[in-house]
Amino acid sequence: MKKLGDITNLLVIVALIASSYSCKEDLNLDTEVGTVLEVDPDLFLKGTIVSIVPCTLSNGTSTTCYQIVAGIPTDHQLGPWCPDNIYDGAEAGGIWLDNGKVIEVDGEFVKNLASFYNDNTWKMYDSDGNIYKTTTLDDCINAANPNVGAAYKNFCVECVPEHITGLTRTWLIPTKPVKLNASASFSGPGSSFGPSVRGIAFNGTEFSASAPVNNILGAYTLAPFDDAGGHINVHQGYHYHAATGVSTTIAQEDGHAGMIGYAMDGHRIYAQLNEDGTEPTDLDGCRGHYDEIRGYHYHVDAPGANNFINCLYGAYIY
Repeated sequence: MKKLGDITNLLVIVALIASSYSCKEDLNLDTEVGTVLEVDPDLFLKGTIVSIVPCTLSNGTSTTCYQIVAGIPTDHQLGPWCPDNIYDGAEAGGIWLDNGKVIEVDGEFVKNLASFYNDNTWKMYDSDGNIYKTTTLDDCINAANPNVGAAYKNFCVECVPEHITGLTRTWLIPTKPVKLNASASFSGPGSSFGPSVRGIAFNGTEFSASAPVNNILGAYTLAPFDDAGGHINVHQGYHYHAATGVSTTIAQEDGHAGMIGYAMDGHRIYAQLNEDGTEPTDLDGCRGHYDEIRGYHYHVDAPGANNFINCLYGAYIY
């Protein structure tokens, strides 16, 4: 009987251990102990509205979130995007992202699109060198459509701030980030889970998913970004596709890369490079790592990569 009792006790202990392990997996709890920095609402700039609301995170946690409402950013100039003429210099246009490189969209670049893309279909200007550009709100709406028709073939697509007057966007991020033991993918083609937006700059502007460059070029259009890495459509408003160092950056006292905003899980986002020009060598698959000063945080991808971060390692708004 004693042997049977010992076996029974052993089975109970095993069951409790298994149950405990199962609960940790179900809750996707963080196993990393260290510094956790809460979101600082005072870092968001004038012109954004920040309030606290109840929310539920993707791991089932009921908590509070900051609700951030913002319109057009106020900390830098928007545009220009498309130059007017093939003889215009770089100051008249924005930038384009191609194969990891940042390219100045000056008149010369537009003039030579056929050579650049090895396709003689490209000719985005008339006999006087004037570049074909979208000019109206209808143009902005129609040309920004992924299925843009032939009417906008060889047009430089430029939506301007006047097209989104009064448009605001609302974001929710946890007041205190909760790091998980497994990463979460962003939603997009082939995935309906997770947020699509990568994060928020201090001016309330979204760090967006990759721009659909192939679709844009496939329609023989060009949709440049301004020098801050942003452009406009009527649905997203003004949004970024690259971190170029133009939007507000908070320098770090220890030479670490400057902070540029928050990811959708509440973890901080920093520039790609430290002050000495080096990129951290221990970034995980989401482009994040940990230090005792900043806790877990992300570093954005190179400006030409058409990317910010690859995934989230924290619970997001479900």
